[in-house]
Amino acid sequence: MMTMPRCGVRDKVGFGSDSRSKRYALQGSRWKVKALTYRISKYPKRLNRDDVDKEVAKAFGVWSEYTDLTFTAKKSNPVHIDIRFETGEHGDGDPFDGPGGTLAHAYFPVYGGDAHFDDAEQWTVNSARGTNLFQVAAHEFGHSLGLSHSDVRSALMAPFYRGYDSVFKLDSDDIQGIQALYGRKSGGGSSGSGSSGPSAKTTKAPAAPREDDAMCKDPRLDALFNTGDGSTYAFKGNKYYKLTENAIADGYPKLISDGWPGLPSNIDAAFTYKNGKTYFFKGSKYWRYNGRNLDGDYPKEINEGFTGVPNNIDAAMVWGGNGKIYFYKGSKFWRFDPLKRPPVKSTYPKPITNWEGIPDNIDAALQYTNGYTYFFKGDKYYRFNDRTFSIDSADPAFPRPSAHWWFGCKDTPYQYSGNMELETQSENEDILGNFDAGADDDRPAHDSKYEGNSSTTHKLLANVLLPAILLSIYRCIWH
Repeated sequence: MMTMPRCGVRDKVGFGSDSRSKRYALQGSRWKVKALTYRISKYPKRLNRDDVDKEVAKAFGVWSEYTDLTFTAKKSNPVHIDIRFETGEHGDGDPFDGPGGTLAHAYFPVYGGDAHFDDAEQWTVNSARGTNLFQVAAHEFGHSLGLSHSDVRSALMAPFYRGYDSVFKLDSDDIQGIQALYGRKSGGGSSGSGSSGPSAKTTKAPAAPREDDAMCKDPRLDALFNTGDGSTYAFKGNKYYKLTENAIADGYPKLISDGWPGLPSNIDAAFTYKNGKTYFFKGSKYWRYNGRNLDGDYPKEINEGFTGVPNNIDAAMVWGGNGKIYFYKGSKFWRFDPLKRPPVKSTYPKPITNWEGIPDNIDAALQYTNGYTYFFKGDKYYRFNDRTFSIDSADPAFPRPSAHWWFGCKDTPYQYSGNMELETQSENEDILGNFDAGADDDRPAHDSKYEGNSSTTHKLLANVLLPAILLSIYRCIWH
């Protein structure tokens, strides 16, 4: 991540909205007026001036869409925000470093709000090539308005350049941040940048439950995956949903065919590999995308690109435990290592029961940005602890309803009564989980029904701890 192109504004400036969760951060200053002016005092060398004017106005419009801020371009000073394209040392003591690295930097309102862009970059308009001017400008203007960098990787105000997004939309985290400074949009009208603002009902987070959404009525998934920029997407039928930290992002679902041109509906599985490219699977074929663009002559046959992996898989993911690709189908799974020959060892497939507590025939699997591994089946999901190699212990227990916890459906249960599929574990497996020395959660030290009975304790040592040691050895060998 440190080698990725990024904003030059330092991280961890100001305060977040909630110390317990990753949220937007406010620098602490804001403009006292909402009618702001700007000027492009120095244009880039390799772009048409009219194109730059349009992209800058469009970038300001990102923020006026959700607030009563207006932005008016002027040809001369004085203005609130001055915009310049510079190279190297340019008079502010913070020199640019050439192509890549730092793309731009901007000053918070208390320091004037000006925005500087590195003219050594290959700035582009509506293209996946080079560096997209609109998206970087929208990010920098967030700083000019008082927003610091967000810890939410899918947010526009995340510090790293996410790459060109042809269907760009402001993340709910960004919206909450800018509205914390300037309030919600009070009505329609001019945004001050040449475009009409939306009505008030489109500017605020939905207050009503999502009970009418298809995902709330039937939360079963086809696929779930992260992209190279840290965004999380869920596929279902011919539609896709972008997920925030705790719900579905505003404006979704959208058609898969619009988001990933050339990709069919009803995808079986998807994952993004360490090279930043995303792979989609359906039936006997797979597709590879670089961002939203098809990356070559696809589809191709699974048995050609992923030798040893079956067709019609249920789920796939890159597991954080070892960086290998795992495929799941029915009651079995396969480990794929592209650096080995053959990439799938002869000891595979292996039973899914090796992933303690995970059911057969899962719908999706994901290594999420918080470091946990998640498995989805039907309307439930399981959080997997990679250190203990078992379902994570928490209150409420897993599995949990995905509609409430992942998709923000407020009128749905937040937990299930009973252990559901956990009841299929044997008595010894339940106790074994309570004795796992690698856990750091709040599970009880041991099952209360074994207290105060020495003979039972001896049985426990014989029947539980010995198998636990053997199982630990087995896991080491298996990995």
